[in-house]
Amino acid sequence: MDLKTASALRRLRLVSGPEAISFLLLLVCSVLKRTTDFNAVPVMGAVHGILFVLYVVFWADAWNRAKWPLKTSALYFVLSVLPTGGFFAERMLKREAESAVIASRARQEGIVGA
Repeated sequence: MDLKTASALRRLRLVSGPEAISFLLLLVCSVLKRTTDFNAVPVMGAVHGILFVLYVVFWADAWNRAKWPLKTSALYFVLSVLPTGGFFAERMLKREAESAVIASRARQEGIVGA
């Protein structure tokens, strides 16, 4: 895995957690708006919107650079629209990055020919 691909995966991983948190907070704010006088939906909506757009941009970049199959890229996109999906995406991306580092080190040491 080259440096640009690793960076793209890292950016996607780093934005997936905050995007999931903002989605959950937006849902809480929506419930509070309907049940109380507290209305933070415009603020949380904007924050979540920005993080979601960043997620989609980073997802497209990672898909392009990592050459994911359609199934994998669709999974990461679907996880972005589920309330807790960002947490699962972050874990999966972390495992993928760790596997790439292990494979790269093995190739450098001559353990695996690739």
